[in-house]
Amino acid sequence: MTDPYWTQVLSALLMPVVAGLGLYIAYRQWKTSRDRLKLDLFEKRFAVYEATRTFIKSIISSGKAEDQPMYIFRASTGETKWLFDEKVANYLDKQIWKPAVDLQTLESELQGMPVGEARSKKVQERSILFEQFMAELRQIEDVFGPYLKLSH
Repeated sequence: MTDPYWTQVLSALLMPVVAGLGLYIAYRQWKTSRDRLKLDLFEKRFAVYEATRTFIKSIISSGKAEDQPMYIFRASTGETKWLFDEKVANYLDKQIWKPAVDLQTLESELQGMPVGEARSKKVQERSILFEQFMAELRQIEDVFGPYLKLSH
């Protein structure tokens, strides 16, 4: 036969054990949700990084800023100001987009321009912009790196 004293002790301990188990489950769900949010944010940020890298590589490989890659870049980086801070948004706008537009403008100006001093100056400007894109390809990891870490 069982002692009623032990039954009372076990039933009294059951409530805190169930409450503790409930707290543990709630904590794990919160932690899982937080980790999922980090992963979702990482995926969106990585997509912007990859679009930027692809755009710069397209300029380097073709030697010019073509319409289709420019359109894809602009569409892929539209959420930048919400995913990153203002520093990255300004970087993409001033260090990548504006020089690409300048490069495209120089390309159109060079079309049909006769050989001479003015053309040489435009070719030199184009060369400087091209070198800037080469440098940006090396620097892009420094700009995006702090935002692409999954630290816990």
